[in-house]
Amino acid sequence: MKNHVQPGSTLTLTAPYAVASGDGLLVGSIFGIAAGAAALGEPVETALVGVFDITKVGSQAWTVGAKVYWDDTNKRCTTVATDNTLSS
Repeated sequence: MKNHVQPGSTLTLTAPYAVASGDGLLVGSIFGIAAGAAALGEPVETALVGVFDITKVGSQAWTVGAKVYWDDTNKRCTTVATDNTLSS
């Protein structure tokens, strides 16, 4: 295809806060996992697809197929939808 730019499994985004490799981050409505460390405002390669082991609310028991949301305030995953972003 003449208009294909890249596969899209990773994107270079501007870090909305300091991140370490493996941290979740939210840029607008794009949620991903940092592939490396970056300071606030620096570019960071961000994985958009895959299976990752990241922080979640410890008291929650998740079931297979449950919707998981990113809590950008506490920098962790949760099953609580209110004020959080679906991480799909």
